[in-house]
Amino acid sequence: MTDLLSTLNNPEPNELGVALQLPAHLALSAEAKSTFQQGMVKLQMAEPAEAVELLSRTVELAPHFPEARICLGLAYALTYNIYPAIDHLEAAGEIDPESFAAHYTLAKLNFHLRIPQKGYEASQRALRCITNLEQRKMLTQLLKEERVREKNGIARPWFNRKFSRLEVFFLGGGAAAAIIALLLHVRW
Repeated sequence: MTDLLSTLNNPEPNELGVALQLPAHLALSAEAKSTFQQGMVKLQMAEPAEAVELLSRTVELAPHFPEARICLGLAYALTYNIYPAIDHLEAAGEIDPESFAAHYTLAKLNFHLRIPQKGYEASQRALRCITNLEQRKMLTQLLKEERVREKNGIARPWFNRKFSRLEVFFLGGGAAAAIIALLLHVRW
């Protein structure tokens, strides 16, 4: 993440293959530009709490500025505010569906949080946004690391499968039997 932060003011493509700079196609106010640049300086100086304040102000001033949302998501993640981080990274991906940086960062965050299903979904979106070899290498490395982590880790159950009719019947019957037994043993 620090590699990403060190290249945000660089107008040349960074390791994400994206020039994370003030976009020419967005008409940003002078205040939005200023707060974004100040927020980036705070991120680079490892002061994410101050960066959150400045980048939040930038997002208020320019809500359709995906780079600001990506950086705000990173700042929230660095301050351990995970839900706002995920929200802003998802919003950046919705604002700019072709943003490799937004989808890759969201995938990386989900993998670090041990939410592999959402991480793989975000990595699939990032795969569709790849424009150069460096991006492909980064995504490949991220997926390799996650597969190693899954192989060496403990398998956790996913409770996202629907119950079959037979399972619902037995669970309903058991619940009904428990209620009847309770009613029979209670003295009225």
